[in-house]
Amino acid sequence: MQMQDKTTCLDTVSVSTGLKISKKKTELMKINTTNSTPVIIGGEEVKETEAFVYLGSVVDRQGGTDRDVTARIGKARAAFIMLRKVWASRGIRRATKLRIFNSNVKSVLLYGSETWRTTRATQHRLQIFINTCLRRIFKIRWWDRVSNQELWDRAGQKPIREQILKRKWSWIGHTLRKANSSITQQALTWNPQGKRRRGRPKNSWRRDTEEEMRSISTSWQDLRKKAQRRVQWKNIIGGLCPGRGEGPK
Repeated sequence: MQMQDKTTCLDTVSVSTGLKISKKKTELMKINTTNSTPVIIGGEEVKETEAFVYLGSVVDRQGGTDRDVTARIGKARAAFIMLRKVWASRGIRRATKLRIFNSNVKSVLLYGSETWRTTRATQHRLQIFINTCLRRIFKIRWWDRVSNQELWDRAGQKPIREQILKRKWSWIGHTLRKANSSITQQALTWNPQGKRRRGRPKNSWRRDTEEEMRSISTSWQDLRKKAQRRVQWKNIIGGLCPGRGEGPK
């Protein structure tokens, strides 16, 4: 009933200020609960949903990133197709095409990737999409026998895992430089209350991050101090991404 009480309070305050909650646009998503009691607004039951879009990213009940990655690939593919005349043009330098690809396609693909819970399967899907785009830009056919590593060298690209890791830790540094009262900073080290389900816990963004922290022998407390010095923070990112790494073949 706590959710119902908060919703009723929000509805009451909204009405008192001349605002009205749209019942058609309002949806409810329940996570880790067996409570089936519906939430009512203005005498109507709020529709439950499995996923919703927030600030361009897909949030689902399972807490994973598969749906968001699928949506990102679809939007990036649409952006790539819209620029097909650019890729086919002989009057545009290849270096210019790559800059357009990075700014208009790859930026769409990796939007929100700083908070993705990435798996090998996820990285593989993203890498395949990027490789396909680059091969079309370079007009490389399958019989040309150009390896992915050679393709990345030609395009000046790094494996997708390294790109996501760099974006992620750049965002962490930006977040740690915020005030201690910042919600985003508090969320980095916040531990949810209650008991988890039995069995092996699923991998998460937090567990991945802490594993990366152990690889460079540091803690959240140390990171907060180092984040205040941007040069030192860049060295931390360099330690996490020392080389080109290996991408899917």
